[in-house]
Amino acid sequence: MNPQVDRPLRILVAEDDAALSVMLSYNLEAAGHAVMPVDNGLDALREVTEWKPDLVLLDWMMPGLSGVDLCRRLRMATATRYLPVIMLTARGEERDSIHALDTGADDYLVKPCGMDVLHARVRAVMRRCAGRGATAAAEQNDDVLGFADITVDHGGRRVTRGGSAIALGPTEYRILLHLLRNPRRVFSRAEILAAAWDDRIHVEERTVDVHIRRLRLALNAGGGVDLIRTVRSSGYMLDDGRVD
Repeated sequence: MNPQVDRPLRILVAEDDAALSVMLSYNLEAAGHAVMPVDNGLDALREVTEWKPDLVLLDWMMPGLSGVDLCRRLRMATATRYLPVIMLTARGEERDSIHALDTGADDYLVKPCGMDVLHARVRAVMRRCAGRGATAAAEQNDDVLGFADITVDHGGRRVTRGGSAIALGPTEYRILLHLLRNPRRVFSRAEILAAAWDDRIHVEERTVDVHIRRLRLALNAGGGVDLIRTVRSSGYMLDDGRVD
């Protein structure tokens, strides 16, 4: 039994549709979880700080502060950077799901959704987070990894480029570690999935592209050269263009 998955959770339900909020809260409480419902983004932000949930179900569009903007804020703050977030959206197009992931959501659900699907997604996201803890512990065996002007200090889970701190989500952090351990080697999307995700979770290979895009944006925010090379029909590699 995985204690991070099977224990009762504190779940913040941020949903402005009253009927849907009641239904979500009822079913989550029936499954043994503690639920805090709110109907706007500002209250959700306050309860994240005061109530300290284990997971947030976050509506895409809410008054006061949208779910998209709130998710971005959570990912920017050190205390909530790794807080599991499932985005609830009425938008079912592929570009919308990618946008939800790009904001920092760990998963997304298209409304209306079945309660069995909801419970499965909650379990999957929490398993994924539990896997992060084991990965982080193993990563402590590495002292400092670096390539070009990128440095990762595992002791403090700090990433810097050219001396400037870089904020990464947990998945981007694991992908960067994998690439740093094997610079100038091409990895397929399947290999990156195996290295960065819990193998009990089914994740589409296209998801790798989303997280590589996030990683690039974070690493290159200061105007640095893009060190992540896309190798057509093969995958990705960390490469500074030098020939040893």
